[in-house]
Amino acid sequence: MKKFIYAIVLLLGVGFQATAQEFKISAEIRPRSELRNGFKKLRTDTQEPAFFTEQRSRLNLDYKSDKFTMRLSLQDVRIWGSTNQIYKTDPNALTNISEAWGQYNFTEKFSLKVGRQMISYDNQRFLGGLEWAQQGRRHDAALFIYNDKASKFQVHAGFAFNQSGFEPGKLVGNDYLGVNSYKSFQYLWAHKDWEKGKASALVFNDGYQYGATSDSVSQRQTIGLVGSRSFGALTVAGEGYYQTGSLGMSDVNAYLLDLNLTLKTKVTPITLGYQVLSGNDVTSAENNAFAPSYGTNHKFNGFMDYFYVGNGHGNVGLRDIYLNTAFKVAKGTFKVQLHQFMADQTKYGSGDAPMELDGSNLGTEVDLIYAKSLGKDASLVVGYSQMFATDNMVALKGGNKDLINNWAFVMLTFKPTLFTSKVSK
Repeated sequence: MKKFIYAIVLLLGVGFQATAQEFKISAEIRPRSELRNGFKKLRTDTQEPAFFTEQRSRLNLDYKSDKFTMRLSLQDVRIWGSTNQIYKTDPNALTNISEAWGQYNFTEKFSLKVGRQMISYDNQRFLGGLEWAQQGRRHDAALFIYNDKASKFQVHAGFAFNQSGFEPGKLVGNDYLGVNSYKSFQYLWAHKDWEKGKASALVFNDGYQYGATSDSVSQRQTIGLVGSRSFGALTVAGEGYYQTGSLGMSDVNAYLLDLNLTLKTKVTPITLGYQVLSGNDVTSAENNAFAPSYGTNHKFNGFMDYFYVGNGHGNVGLRDIYLNTAFKVAKGTFKVQLHQFMADQTKYGSGDAPMELDGSNLGTEVDLIYAKSLGKDASLVVGYSQMFATDNMVALKGGNKDLINNWAFVMLTFKPTLFTSKVSK
């Protein structure tokens, strides 16, 4: 089997070498060992810490010419020891195509990109590649791209329409069942860079089928602005999103606001910020909980993923006061992040008989990260996080706040280039 794969890769390399302007084969091996002891949720009295190693392996084929760009990325994600040493089938691993897209350049500024692809913009708050997760986040979509490099102005228009699959009867009509994803989306993203600042605007519509047939599809709209401006050593950055439309049977009326200041000093940059994600008002029939549905949520609101990473907290929303800094240590970077978490709404549960928190304080999280390059093709990241929770966190998510709730990881990444070829005209 290995010889067969090597032969295919070699043939592809030879074939592209004869016709392509640029062809590259690269790989990625990324094992990450984690100690979870209250990760995502406070541990209970009977829970033991979990230790495991999860590995991502990718093989990437990239082709580029004046008119055409293509990427094919094969991916395998597995937990060490999840299969027997000798096996014929592998039910416990995720082996798939991470990316498979082609981009055709109509002109130097205008192109069309279609296929399975990463869609990631700005700080990845609403649309991100989620590369922290070993599998990443991908979309099957078509993007019309306008990119004027001289004026540093871009516009992307994206479209997707999803269907269930190839099972018998599934491709009759447009019912979308058995998949936890949107039925369709349409969006417009515009971005402009200046010498001392940048700004982006997003209008995103996603449709979800909430009933048994495609007639029951709700449409939600998300409108966002993201920007930053430097004033010497001080950078001011902010973003705001508003969600409207409907999700399921409920009308949506939700928002996100974030403002942060970064001061560059001779020793370290210091960032102080405040973020608000609206939560549900239990007295209202509307859905007031903002959903950063397609972002890299691990990047925000603490690395222990207590919020917005496939992990509910009563839909009370979130207020996050955060302080970030970084230092150069032993030819690497040592990062420190502090988060003070508060609920945006203090009532939760049923609208007829809501429960109420004792104030809004949910807890404090400390994140420590050390990252170091190990050469051109390798890197090391080590992390430790600890949650200091309150009774409010227990009320929303369960567990025991008086136990030590922490998380640690060690991640090695190897990303070598295996083969390159450039053919001049």
